[in-house]
Amino acid sequence: MPILGLKASGPSHPAHFSLEPLIRPNILALQPYRCARDDYSAGILLDANENAIGPALPILNRSTDADASGPSDPASGADAGAGAAVASQTISLLSDAEIASLNRYPSPTHDELKREIAHFRGVKDENWVFLGVGSDEVIDMLYRVLCVPGKDVVMTTPPTYGMYKVTANVNDVGVLEVPLVTEGGAFQLDEEAMDAAFIANPDLKMLFICSPGNPTGTLIPIPAIRRVLENENFKGVVVVDEAYIDFAPEGTSAASLVNEYGNVCVTQTLSKSFGLAAIRLGYLLAPPPLVQILTNTKAPYNVSLPTASLAASALSTQGLISMSASVSTLNSNRKELVSSLLALPGIGAVLGGNHANFVVAQVVDSEGKPSNEIAARVYKTMAESKGVVVRYRGNEKGCAGCLRITVGTAEECDEAVKQLGELLAQASK
Repeated sequence: MPILGLKASGPSHPAHFSLEPLIRPNILALQPYRCARDDYSAGILLDANENAIGPALPILNRSTDADASGPSDPASGADAGAGAAVASQTISLLSDAEIASLNRYPSPTHDELKREIAHFRGVKDENWVFLGVGSDEVIDMLYRVLCVPGKDVVMTTPPTYGMYKVTANVNDVGVLEVPLVTEGGAFQLDEEAMDAAFIANPDLKMLFICSPGNPTGTLIPIPAIRRVLENENFKGVVVVDEAYIDFAPEGTSAASLVNEYGNVCVTQTLSKSFGLAAIRLGYLLAPPPLVQILTNTKAPYNVSLPTASLAASALSTQGLISMSASVSTLNSNRKELVSSLLALPGIGAVLGGNHANFVVAQVVDSEGKPSNEIAARVYKTMAESKGVVVRYRGNEKGCAGCLRITVGTAEECDEAVKQLGELLAQASK
């Protein structure tokens, strides 16, 4: 059965891959919901049961005098004030036309934003981009269109992003774990073990590759990903999660592979390098057939107008300049942080490739052995008594004794090293 609404084809390579048989039959046959804005978006709009009076935002009703506003709520306090300030700042970033249309449903497709992403990441056009509420919605949607609950299985390569497994559990999908090679902090694909798993499990639907990895901070080289894509024993979809790719060396993104292979997709986000975690925008770069089936299945207005507007601003020429400057600063801070951590007694190593906006520091005991006990105690004390919050990762495979430390400002990194050094010195007594 053909994919409904498909406007463009994707790569025909590799020959052993076909998307349609992987899609859940009920999803492939699904008649997409047609929302009001799919038909018309101009004129006197009385088709979508919107509020014609406009949005109930105090910031937009400046002419209302104090008497008409009613008594203030004594319980509102600082939280209400902070919320009003955020609302005011957000409104100030929107155009007059956008503010005037806040009472209207947004575009269901945001094609112009997709074109900007496509141009930035090097895929052909908007037909190769799917938008989501953060990368997490993108990941969930992939499960929902490809995996039959209670039947299908995906592969992950721990240590890796925990939401792959959580989302699998939510969707009642099995997870086959083939751990990374972790010796010496390598954190690379175990291609021999993966191939054996492909042969033993020929119906695997997806493989998740996190690059740079979380919590590993380590890139998976493009040649290794190519070998998986070319492997005839795996007939599913390879999902490369590149949330942290802009902190890695130039030319290391798998986005270019989307133009060559029909069995790969790349998920990215504006939460990290663009510093826009609060707007919740992630996206998938994928061949048009996969983008179309996801589009057929998603909620009609999953990305809001403020989110799309702020994302478009970030992807403008000036926005990209700001992003690049931010990444440059953070990468410089990362280098200094690694150097400072390695100088601390009680830190045995900084593991991985350091290709993300965090580092993985391994806490060791007096004998130089990784210590989960000390690492967990230091993590808890730093958060609860020192005002510095890092992430304990000692229970992840290959990460014994490890703390994941986000690269902050220079001052924040200095304070983290200072507090960590003092607590490690106390632990050695």
